[in-house]
Amino acid sequence: MPASPSTARAINDRLALRLLQQEGPLTAGQLKQLTGLSRPTVADLVDRLTASGLITVVGESGEQRRGPNARLYGIVADRAHLAALDVRTEGVLVLVSDLLGRVRAEASAPIGGDTGTGPAVEQAVAAVESALKEAGADRLHTVGIGAPGLIDPATGDLRDSAGLPAWHRSLAAALQDRLPGARVTVENETNLAALAEQREGAARDRDTFVLLWLGHGVGAAVVLDGTLRRGASGGTGEIGFLPVPGTSGLPSATDCDGGFHSLTGAAAVVALAGECGLPTPATSDGPGAAGAVRAAVAEVASAGAVRAAVAEVASAGAVRGAVAAGAASGDRPAARFLRALADRIAVGAASVVAVLDPGCVVLGGEVGQAGGAVLAELVQERLGRMSPLVTEVRASSLGGAAVLRGALLTARERAQDDLFTPPER
Repeated sequence: MPASPSTARAINDRLALRLLQQEGPLTAGQLKQLTGLSRPTVADLVDRLTASGLITVVGESGEQRRGPNARLYGIVADRAHLAALDVRTEGVLVLVSDLLGRVRAEASAPIGGDTGTGPAVEQAVAAVESALKEAGADRLHTVGIGAPGLIDPATGDLRDSAGLPAWHRSLAAALQDRLPGARVTVENETNLAALAEQREGAARDRDTFVLLWLGHGVGAAVVLDGTLRRGASGGTGEIGFLPVPGTSGLPSATDCDGGFHSLTGAAAVVALAGECGLPTPATSDGPGAAGAVRAAVAEVASAGAVRAAVAEVASAGAVRGAVAAGAASGDRPAARFLRALADRIAVGAASVVAVLDPGCVVLGGEVGQAGGAVLAELVQERLGRMSPLVTEVRASSLGGAAVLRGALLTARERAQDDLFTPPER
């Protein structure tokens, strides 16, 4: 059935707004060309969107012929402000942006492990309010939160998870109460990181891939045919619980010790570095493990560059030559460490590949970012010997910023879905 006039107007308005979002300011003539709509229809939608406060004149196109057709129209970025939160075990990172996603302010709140739930929530909320004030805004339209743990698909709330601070589950309700009118949503941090890598990072050319998160804990996000898959209970990607060889036991329903986490979590990575004769950081958390990996990669790459030059293997590529030469260094502690870590990562990746055949695995989190192309290539080589399914392994290009970027992208889409649907007249 043909669309009603009001439905057709809404469709045309959203099309024009999406184009202005993607292309930046456009003239009425450019909108006509890009949408294929008639000149009167474009003039009508420009008037309608201007009256609704969604777009405004931001300049002129520079065309020789002046007048209404030369005016550049752009989205009113300050029509709404958004907040993105990356909730960690040890604190929270916050940024506030305008409707176009341009960051206006940032804040952070470190929260000690012995802080009670009430004070911890208050510190996190205060960080959001501080960033909002710094951005010069008086209210938030949408808040996107990225947090570790399972999201209940029925309620959208964080489920009670062993090992995670209680204030995580109380934060969304507190923000909803302190920010009247704001839409507050929570998503698993690894899922948000995958969305960011899909839109802006290492998986921009992939509709199907798996993000393997390697940080304080271990997780995965699955994107199939361009869609993030969460599972029946929101637990897709909880591979820290994956039973694997090489551990002292099996995981339980409430404890991932004995699962893949025991091989590749931060504490296991730091312990492995020590076993290989490398200096170990003072803390066995995500940043500590990343530091150990980063130092090993630097040492192997440096040694590989020298050996590659001597052996004249530059034609094999800088990264491949560095990895090959580093591996050839035999007993070097850094090389032993990276090979052993790649073997461990490949064990979990091979299980994911056998079930999903994603064609691409992105190594994210602090450890994945620290390992970079060197670790990714080692994992790909080991995975190629374990699985008949061709799988490319890439390093995250967003690293630690991926969760915040994913939370912001999600908040922006939800705000625009609301605001880009003008009320029927």
